[in-house]
Parts: sequence; C-alpha cells; structure tokens
Amino acid sequence: MLPYRIGTGYDIHRLVEGLDLVLGGVKIPHNKGLEGHSDADCLLHAIADSILGATGLSDIGHYFPNTDPKIKGMDSMEILKIAVEEAEKKGYVVINIDSVIIAEEPKIAPYIKLMKEEISKTLKVSTDCIGIKATTNETIGDIGRGAGIAAQAVCLIEHVKYL
Repeated sequence: MLPYRIGTGYDIHRLVEGLDLVLGGVKIPHNKGLEGHSDADCLLHAIADSILGATGLSDIGHYFPNTDPKIKGMDSMEILKIAVEEAEKKGYVVINIDSVIIAEEPKIAPYIKLMKEEISKTLKVSTDCIGIKATTNETIGDIGRGAGIAAQAVCLIEHVKYL
C-alpha cells in the first residue's frame, strides 16, 4: 500500500435567483445562489470528490444521488464529513488540500479565510494546510457570463497505521 495518494475533484453549478450562495461552508451575500440537490456548494463537492478519488472510492454522486429525496437541501459540509469518514475507514487521513473557485462574481477573496476555518474543522487539519484561490473566467463561456460557478480541488492523503 502506498503511504501517500493524491486525488482531484471538480464541480459546477448554475447560479439562479432566489437561492443562498454557499461556498466553502460560508454564506456569501449575493443576488443569486447555486442550484442543486444539496446546498450546491461546489467547492466542498470538489474537495469531497478529491478525497474519495484519492482513496479509490466512487464519487459523491454515488454516495449522494440527486434522485434521493432524503438528501434534498443537504448541507455540503456533511458531504465532506462523510468523504473524510470513508477515507478514514480505509486508513487514510487528509494532509492538505489545494483548490480554486472560478466565478465572475461575487468577489470571493474576502471570504477565503472564513472558508478555510470552516473546512479545517471537518478535515481535521490546520488552515495552513488548505489552499483556496479564486479566479474569473475572463468573461468567456457560461461561467464568464455569470451563469454558474465551478471549483477544482486536489488533495494529498496519507495512510496511517493506527486506523
């Protein structure tokens, strides 16, 4: 068994009026929110998928199908928590995460510190082990026109003997 493994994740959701915008577990003031079966936090979804992928497990769609009415509106921090628990069952812990949020608006930078604080609690790592960057799509494509927000993440996990 390899002591270290990496995984990547990606998620995208449409922006629509009348919904709260939640990214990285933080509610961000905006006139639109992300549409999805859960709270549609694309950053947490990308991080969860990166963890599950690093362990060789299925993606979040397997664990949380959008056809399951029991998880409608689910807090995505719970999705991340379950991804971490699944990794721990296989003897892995998260070492660090690096991620990027792609959005034309709103400005993400003012919320990154709080996002890192929220995510660190679930991942059981310090905030300096979590990278979150924000960029735009330079007005190109649907994201560039403000129709959605996407996120990408990569994680490093370590196999530990005590689990």
